[in-house]
Amino acid sequence: MLFSGGVSVAQAQEARIAAVNSDRILRESAPAKAAQQKLEAEFAKRDKDLQDMAQKLKTMSDALDKNGASMSAADRAGQQRELSQLDSDFQRKQREFNEDLNQRRNEELAAVLDKANKVIKQIAEQQHYDLILQEAVYVSPRIDITDQVLKALAAQSGSGGSGSGSNSSSSGDNSSGN
Repeated sequence: MLFSGGVSVAQAQEARIAAVNSDRILRESAPAKAAQQKLEAEFAKRDKDLQDMAQKLKTMSDALDKNGASMSAADRAGQQRELSQLDSDFQRKQREFNEDLNQRRNEELAAVLDKANKVIKQIAEQQHYDLILQEAVYVSPRIDITDQVLKALAAQSGSGGSGSGSNSSSSGDNSSGN
C-alpha cells in the first residue's frame, strides 16, 4: 500500500519536458531566411565591388608578369608600387567587409533567437511544459517541438509578427503526439 502511494505521488509530480533544435531554427525558420536575404541584399554591392577589385588585381598582376621584362626599371617599379597599394587596399576592404558582415549577422541571429525564444515560451505556457531544452545529445522525436516552433515563427512572419502562435501550437500538438 505504501509502495503504490509513492508511485502515484511520483506520477503526479512528473515533469513535462520538450526539446528544440536551435540549429534548425537558425537554418529553417522564416525569420532566419528573411534575415539571410536581408544581409545578402545589404552586402551585395560591397561584395561585387570586392570581386571587381580582385579581378583588377589579377589583371594587373598578370600584365606585370607578362610585360615586366620588357619594361624599364622605373616603369616596372611604378607598376609594382601601384599593384602593392591596390593589394593593401583590397586586403583592408575585405577585412572591413568581413567584420561588418559578421557583426550584422550576429545582430540578425540575435533577433531571430529572441523571436524564437518568445515563441518557445508561449508554447511552454500553453502546453504546460516544465522544461524545454535547446541542446541535448539525443532527443526523442516524441518530445521534439522544433516543428511547432518553426510553424509558429512562420505564422508570425506571415502576419507581420502578431501573436498567432496558438493556432500553430495546436496543429503542432497533434503531430508531436505521434
